Amino acid sequence: MKIGLIRHFKVKRGYPNKLVTKDELLKWVEEYDASDVLENDIDLCNVDWKRCYSSDLPRAEVTAKKAFEGNVFFLPELREIKLSPFFQRNIKLPLVLHILIIRIAWLFNHKSQQEKKSDVMKRINETLDKILLNEEDVLIVGHGGIMMFMRKELLKRGFTGEKFKRPENGKIYLFEK
Repeated sequence: MKIGLIRHFKVKRGYPNKLVTKDELLKWVEEYDASDVLENDIDLCNVDWKRCYSSDLPRAEVTAKKAFEGNVFFLPELREIKLSPFFQRNIKLPLVLHILIIRIAWLFNHKSQQEKKSDVMKRINETLDKILLNEEDVLIVGHGGIMMFMRKELLKRGFTGEKFKRPENGKIYLFEK
């Protein structure tokens, strides 16, 4: 059985090169979620993929439709971990710093975060349980953060596969069991 994890294509809406407030961060997230993507060719790793599951966000949908010719199952459970601003005041910080602080707050289950780490892990595990039920070669199109946790879970379930710290856009990471 083969599982292909693929991060959505690169998003056209880039990162702001200025300091941003909490409100500007939230506006950027909305724009990023709605942005068009920069498509690239996808190496399907010489696998005849039988099914494809994808996040239901537009950037993942476009990627899934390019990677897989059949019917794609779009799941909100494959969405990225939601960004919830840590600071409640409009402090101006670089976007990268905002995101880093949010991710640290999330890792420590800070009350500022809407989705707890345990809830994300439960969501990933339940989704993998459904996807792996038929034991077919499956493509899963998602987002970088979710892919990192999904990789760890696949390894726990006896799969072997590539390491990545920050997965490349539009590239399949192959896992086998």
